[in-house]
Amino acid sequence: MSMQDPVSDMLTRIRNAHHRSHPEVTMPASKLKASVAKVLQDEGYIASFSVSEEVKPSLTIELKYFEGRPVIEEIARISKPSLRQYVSTNDLPKVRSGLGIAVISTSKGVMTDRAARAAGIGGEVLCTVF
Repeated sequence: MSMQDPVSDMLTRIRNAHHRSHPEVTMPASKLKASVAKVLQDEGYIASFSVSEEVKPSLTIELKYFEGRPVIEEIARISKPSLRQYVSTNDLPKVRSGLGIAVISTSKGVMTDRAARAAGIGGEVLCTVF
């Protein structure tokens, strides 16, 4: 069975693993998923991630907790295959007045809304994290 929205599957696996207090979560890997995981790691939402070098590579994300509570309180998919959400530089979203991040897929790669605003480019809003 083919997966219709791999990024949404990734976010759902992270959300479900946090609800069950799992230390890590594993999923099928792709370049886009690894890029999103890199942004989450750089922003301090996950501890680390690794991609296995197998025939079918898998992405393993080590989740991060603070005082027994997950660091990621809310993670939501914005742009979906049925309705893509593209924004210009001026319309980049601010998540909870700048306390959270929006992950943006741009022509320069996957980055946060702050980095895209600083670079002066827009793109597709993949998800928001708080």
